[in-house]
Amino acid sequence: MNSFLQSLKNLGTARLTAIAGGGVAVLAFLIYLMARISSPPMEMLYGGLELADANQIVTKLQVDKVPYELRRDGSEIWVPRDQKLDLRVHMAEQQLPSGGSVTNGYELFDKTDMLGSTSFAQNVNLLRATEGELARTIHTIGHIKSARVHLVMPKREIFSRESQEPSASIILKMDGAGKLSKQQVQAIQHLVAAAVPKLKPNRISIVDDKGNLLARGTTDDNEAASERAEDLKLSTEQRLQRTIEELLERNIGPDRVRAEVSVQLDLDRIATTEEKFDPDSKVERSHVTVEEGEQTQDAENSSVSVQQNLPDAGANNAGAKSTSKQNRTQETVNFEISKVTKNQVKELGGIRRITAAVMVDGRYGPPAEGQKKLTYEPRSEKDMDQLAALVRNAIGYDANRGDQVEVINLPFAGHDDVESEAAENKIFGMDRDFVEKIGSNLGLSVVAILFLLLVLRPLVSRAVESMAAQAVTPDGRRLMGAGAAPGLPPPPPAPGMLPEEMESVDELIDIDKVEGRVKASSIRKIGEIVEKHPEEALSIIRSWMYSDA
Repeated sequence: MNSFLQSLKNLGTARLTAIAGGGVAVLAFLIYLMARISSPPMEMLYGGLELADANQIVTKLQVDKVPYELRRDGSEIWVPRDQKLDLRVHMAEQQLPSGGSVTNGYELFDKTDMLGSTSFAQNVNLLRATEGELARTIHTIGHIKSARVHLVMPKREIFSRESQEPSASIILKMDGAGKLSKQQVQAIQHLVAAAVPKLKPNRISIVDDKGNLLARGTTDDNEAASERAEDLKLSTEQRLQRTIEELLERNIGPDRVRAEVSVQLDLDRIATTEEKFDPDSKVERSHVTVEEGEQTQDAENSSVSVQQNLPDAGANNAGAKSTSKQNRTQETVNFEISKVTKNQVKELGGIRRITAAVMVDGRYGPPAEGQKKLTYEPRSEKDMDQLAALVRNAIGYDANRGDQVEVINLPFAGHDDVESEAAENKIFGMDRDFVEKIGSNLGLSVVAILFLLLVLRPLVSRAVESMAAQAVTPDGRRLMGAGAAPGLPPPPPAPGMLPEEMESVDELIDIDKVEGRVKASSIRKIGEIVEKHPEEALSIIRSWMYSDA
């Protein structure tokens, strides 16, 4: 052990420092590599945070002793993948993140003195609370980082029959480059209108943080109708364009079809009232029949006498009489002529004409000899006719309406590059990120192995050689090592050899190897040293083997 320490001292400070530094570097590198391989993958917990929200979330993570990473100047917090969902639920219980704004919802009423506040203050707090709750609800929609809502709730003036309608204005702060679709903007309008009494969706204006007008709050019916007509035209064109591209891409392939559709809509609103009379079609409305009968009887002698005034004058004066009868019948029939009244209102959106232009990419073959571009092959006329027929059926083609459809086969720019064919998100059938991670780990492992073989191993070998060269025998003489006689390393005798065998070995050494330079006594002393220090001898033999290799 003392000889080993003496050998270390003889190496010098520079060599010891280099060996120690290399060992520490290799150990640190191995620890880093193992930590990187064994550490769980990180995923984003929250993004686009305000500094106040990020500070509160980090404090909670530190209390719970959860590993995390801050990225993009503290606006993003990354946590282990297996803990992301649990942490989101835990943060939601703590009402985090709060959007970076002061609490201005219905919590305002929790901190006020109801007895000491006036009705004006209560009304203002109610308006603020309503705006805050609406802003929170709008914030839950995707791509919206924050929102502010301003409500105008006019009061009805005294002795006035007219009242002003309420209105609202909303400003949205988007998350990065995200944008809201027209349907999402309309959804926000109807959401706010349903939460405020007597507020109409067309009285709500929406602006983003870049100053773009997303929704126009207007009361003009003509302007609103014109805006609806323009939106209807745009949505119809986009729908037909998307239908054509999705239909053809299933046969041709993605990113090989471009379609542009122009639609002319019938924007006239027509109200028609029509009234028709049919003389040939009559219906009996009423039928009245009147029958009359009359009968009269007169005597022929009409003189006046006393006898006629006596009782039973008729019996005593039976004379000639005259009788007359009269019957009359009257019939009245009323007929009604059929009448048809028709009211027809034609709304906006009728299609007058459709014009579609479709560009289809061809096929590509392997590049010609000496060329870096793929060979373009146009499609046959039969294929183009079939594609044109599909387009016509997809958009509802009507020749009487004057519709036009053009399907043209042209090469797309950049599709003939050889690199573009291999530009995919997968490498060897695996995800690019997974392959890159494995490649980086393998690269670090190769660097570590090369460092061990090319840097650390030569340093250790030289140190062992120096130790062997400076080893001292018990009688004060240096032990012959790899540096004592280059090219003539004497093989040490095996322990336990008989004296006769050792003498024969001495003779062989004297004759064949050393040629009389080393005596047999020195060989015996070397054998004794080997028996006493087998580990040092083994290291010397290994150094000889490596030096010979």
